[in-house]
Amino acid sequence: MPQQTRRPYPLEASPPTPESLAALTQRNIELIAQLEATAAAKRSPADYIADAITHFCGSMAFVYVHVVWFGGWMLWHFLPGLPQAIRFDPYPFQFLTFVVSLEAIFLSTFILISQNRQNQLSELRNHLDLQINLLSEQENSKVLAMLEALLRFHGLVQPDPEVASLAEATQPDMLIQQIEQSLEHTKQEGTAPEKPPQTP
Repeated sequence: MPQQTRRPYPLEASPPTPESLAALTQRNIELIAQLEATAAAKRSPADYIADAITHFCGSMAFVYVHVVWFGGWMLWHFLPGLPQAIRFDPYPFQFLTFVVSLEAIFLSTFILISQNRQNQLSELRNHLDLQINLLSEQENSKVLAMLEALLRFHGLVQPDPEVASLAEATQPDMLIQQIEQSLEHTKQEGTAPEKPPQTP
C-alpha cells in the first residue's frame, strides 16, 4: 500500500514574512505624503498665491530685498549734488511710509489667508487622530474581552474588576464631561478667596 504524503498545513507551508520596521515606517511616510499632496492639490488659485507670498515673506530673501530697497531709497535722497527736482520723497519719507503701510496691510491679509487654510488642515488632522484613537480603543477593548473569554473557557480567569472595566467600550461624551468638570473644579479652587487666619 503506497504511503500517502501528508500535505502541510497552509500556515506551515507559507509562514508570513515579518515586515521590517524600516518598511513600515516608509509606508507610513508615503501615506502621509500622499495626504499632504492631496490637500495641496485642492488649493484654489488664491490659496496658491497666498501660500507663495507667505513663504517668500518668511525667508531671508524678503529681508535682503527690503534692506536694499530702504537703503537705496534713503541714499538716493541723501546723496549730495542731486537736483531737488528728482528728490521725489525727501525726509521724513512720507511716500515711503505710505507704501510700506500698504504693503503691511496686504501682507497681513495674505498671511491670515494662509493661516486659515493651515488651521483647516490642522482641524482635519485632529479629527483623523481622534478617529484613529477611538478605533484603537475599540480594538483594545475587543481584545481584552476575547482574552477574558479564552481564560474563562480554560478556567484560568480570576475575578478582576479593573479588567472588566477596561474591557468596556469607552464613551467619549462621558470623558468630555469628566474633563470639563475637573477643569471647572480646578478653576473654582484657583479663584476662591483664601480665608484669613483666625486670631485666638
